[in-house]
Amino acid sequence: MSTNNNKPTKVASNSSRESKTVELAPFSSVGRIPIIDVSPCLANGAWPAKATEFEAFPVQATIFREGHDLFGAECVLYDPTGKVAQVVPMIDIAPGLRRHEAWMTPTFPGAWEFQIRAYSDPWATWKHTAEIKLAAEVDIPLVFLEAEALLKRALKLTPRNSSARQTLREAIGAVGKKRSTPKQRFAAATSPEVSAVLTEYPIRDGLTESARYPVQVDRIRALVGAWYEIFPRTVGAHRDPHTNQWVSGTFASAAKDLPRIAKMGFNVVYLTPIHPIGVTNRKGRNNTLTALPGDPGSPYAIGSAEGGHDAIHPDLGTFADFQDFVAQAKELGLEVALDIALQCSPDHPWVTQHPQWFTTRADGTIAYAENPPKKYQDIYPLNFDNDPEGIYQEIKRVLELWVAQGVTLFRVDNPHTKPLDFWHRILTHFRINHPEVIFLSEAFTQPPMMQTLGMIGFHQSYTYFTWRNEKTEIEEYLWEVSRQSDARIRPAFWPTTHDILTPYMQRGGAPAFAIRAILAATAAPTWGIYSGYELIENVPRPGAEEQIDNEKYEYKERKFTGLAYEGMERLLTMLNDIRAKHTALQRLRNITIHPTSSDKILCFSKTVRPEENEGKSDTVIVVLNLDPYASRDAVIQLDLSALGAAPTWDSAPVLKVRDEFSGQTYLWNERPYVRLDPHAQVAHILEVEVLNK
Repeated sequence: MSTNNNKPTKVASNSSRESKTVELAPFSSVGRIPIIDVSPCLANGAWPAKATEFEAFPVQATIFREGHDLFGAECVLYDPTGKVAQVVPMIDIAPGLRRHEAWMTPTFPGAWEFQIRAYSDPWATWKHTAEIKLAAEVDIPLVFLEAEALLKRALKLTPRNSSARQTLREAIGAVGKKRSTPKQRFAAATSPEVSAVLTEYPIRDGLTESARYPVQVDRIRALVGAWYEIFPRTVGAHRDPHTNQWVSGTFASAAKDLPRIAKMGFNVVYLTPIHPIGVTNRKGRNNTLTALPGDPGSPYAIGSAEGGHDAIHPDLGTFADFQDFVAQAKELGLEVALDIALQCSPDHPWVTQHPQWFTTRADGTIAYAENPPKKYQDIYPLNFDNDPEGIYQEIKRVLELWVAQGVTLFRVDNPHTKPLDFWHRILTHFRINHPEVIFLSEAFTQPPMMQTLGMIGFHQSYTYFTWRNEKTEIEEYLWEVSRQSDARIRPAFWPTTHDILTPYMQRGGAPAFAIRAILAATAAPTWGIYSGYELIENVPRPGAEEQIDNEKYEYKERKFTGLAYEGMERLLTMLNDIRAKHTALQRLRNITIHPTSSDKILCFSKTVRPEENEGKSDTVIVVLNLDPYASRDAVIQLDLSALGAAPTWDSAPVLKVRDEFSGQTYLWNERPYVRLDPHAQVAHILEVEVLNK
């Protein structure tokens, strides 16, 4: 809003003991038409809200005025050059509360801004008042004198010799004909032609402008992606037939699996750390404290005599081999994401070269990582307070090294255990110098920390989706990530990871794996699976929510064959194909939850506007049985307005829906019945055609 006074305001004190002047901070004018509570607005506009190219995002504000005169509002979107890219009228979505909304659609990456304009609308006020007075036969001559005056004001806003000017002249003449009936004069003043002119050349009084609010627009991969996680040493790992000793997989052997991953429709291959692994306090199989001969250790215990975060484990290959892997992935349409874990084994070169980067305990030893009572004896955490500049420069160098090797995404391990000011600086540097690079936050932590990591620049975030299993909590969480926290974080939905195997997944068998894959792939634009998902690896390590014989601590030989694999591979492929076909499933903020009569049947829809989808609208309905053990049925109460359908007073069909799994077509009214079997078809993913608009 416009600044009204840049000097402190002096207010006399009423204290009985002494007279003094209290200085108040500078204030901004409220404006003729107040605009308050603007969103999205992060940290009072200090940090940009999140947006993605061709993804519409909502702008809201509370706008009101004194009295009964009508007003209008619009949102203006500015591209990175400062040019007006879009102007959209705002709609009152909460009459009485005066909450207004417009959806804006940026078209390319960069630092964009939006602004809200509000204004008194004398023509709309006249029309509203005239309808009432004419019906009551009150002040009829005055009503049309006011109309003539307003139309003459509008005439001055139109170009000379234009058809718009001629339209207004004719309307002024017709409105001024006193021999015509009031109905005829009103019709002349409000004809479609006149309305069109006043829409193009509006009369606006008391124009009020909000501040400009920043929006960071990222490339589409920041929003939409299908990730496939691998441990490179596993792919191709085998026992030597002569020695019975394990032989590590390599970048070359891992590259041989890329066609299979790409064929399933994944577009990001995510590698766990590829660096040398420490020997001191190396963990053994299943996280035991003693490693046996041949145990490879955890790749998260980074650093040995062979190097640290800027080196490659010699068993995997060379930098040339890594570059070949990246090149082959790119040819198949896969981007490469690399795990970044900012921690060190006791053997990391940094320990001797930069001992000040670590915490020294009272007994003179370096503190290893611990979260009492848990201890991680194979890892030293960095202490960012001792030499923050030195650590920042080194981490920046390491990340830029991997970007130079072709890495375009980083999955950052435990970022919530590092200072936010460090991350803010790193992320700002890469946004400016490497805007194509995307950072995924692996922060299963308190909501304020998770949200703030997104606010300061992380493009995506792991979420609590993994632990949301019941219908009500799923519905609430989907609404939260799509419409409440969407300006701060972009969610990535993972049914399992190499660290997480929930009780639901342990007990539900193949149906549970199918249910969670369908939900992750359709409810969030970015989703991912951990290799082995196809084989329904659901046996936990006793006392832990993770797989037994976890490849985090040992080699693992997988054979992607058998009925379980074939069924899950087919499902994953279908899900990625359906996502690629439907833009609606590639968007975050467009979800509608539809009530059902069963606490085990979930229903939601996603819709994209034509401007987001090359001029075509797209709507998908997802209906899912959340019970992996039994068939369930339900009646769905569809929100027809969200689907673009008109309400009906009978049970006639209003939608034609086609199931993307079975190919079957159904005619649905607003209360369709469904029955879903977890051992046959556990879900409908429905392409929607509206019959009754």
